[in-house]
Amino acid sequence: MSIGYACLVVGVPETNLRKAIKKNATEKKLNEITLHNLLALEKMIDYNIENDIKLYRISSDLIPFGSSPVNSLPWWDAFREDFERIGRKIIESDMRVSFHPGQYTVLNSPNEETVARAIDDLKYHTKVLECLGVNNEHKIVLHIGGVYEDKKAASLRFIENFQRLDEAVKRRLIIENDDRLYTIQDVLWIAERIGIPVVYDNLHHAVNPDSDMRNDREWILEANKTWKAGDGKQKIHYSQQALDKRTGAHTATIYLDPFLEFYNQLYDPSIDIMLEVKDKNISAVKCINATRLDHSIKYLEKEWMRYKYLVLEYSPERYQQIRTLLKDKLLIQ
Repeated sequence: MSIGYACLVVGVPETNLRKAIKKNATEKKLNEITLHNLLALEKMIDYNIENDIKLYRISSDLIPFGSSPVNSLPWWDAFREDFERIGRKIIESDMRVSFHPGQYTVLNSPNEETVARAIDDLKYHTKVLECLGVNNEHKIVLHIGGVYEDKKAASLRFIENFQRLDEAVKRRLIIENDDRLYTIQDVLWIAERIGIPVVYDNLHHAVNPDSDMRNDREWILEANKTWKAGDGKQKIHYSQQALDKRTGAHTATIYLDPFLEFYNQLYDPSIDIMLEVKDKNISAVKCINATRLDHSIKYLEKEWMRYKYLVLEYSPERYQQIRTLLKDKLLIQ
């Protein structure tokens, strides 16, 4: 089982990604930003390796205008050595990476121009994964899109447009239920007809449930049937509802009690869990430590060394309580 996070690393220097605006997208600027972003990605991969994080979603913003005619540079050749070096680190550490294109990559749009852009965007994401040299277990997650006043027609249009994708894209694409339009049952119906895996998202399902009132465990079992040999381990998304925010908003951090309740009812604790949460890697490390078979105190001590002064600034009383607890190691082993 791997627990991971998406896109950005909190608290690690020199991992910010830069963007370009169209009017400044000169060859020099695009090359400069691409190199900066690849080096930032490498630092994120290094951080993940150091912290035993085996699941990571790469930001779609890695290559500025990567799927747009604005960027006509052969970036896959210009930065071949950088891609290969980063890819070796991913492969040798047994890390699994992915992408999740944003809301404008809509394969089932009735607008042909929008569909063409979506196809180009999926080609771009596939190209990056190919440049890294990772196999087809490293996926691209996509939502179905809009309903356009006719969900059945929109679903069939997704199936039709899927057939227009390159085979290399098809082998990497996986689809996910969303929090407004397409339920897990809708997505499973589409997946059955095109033969690709489904990612189950627990919060999306809580917000946009099916009439068939199965629980998380049962829907994860159903989604598992869509994962075939060559797809890698089944992958799910996990998040928690933020209080006093819009329905579907993610919490700032993952609270362990509900997470462990969810984790302990999984039919297979070896599946991959992508956390969608504001504090990113911090929650990933926390959940990894909470589910380790090795309960050694060294993992708690490592985290304490990172955050003890922040805790001291926040609350001297809690700082002292934690220090006392860690001193008496027998109590927590």
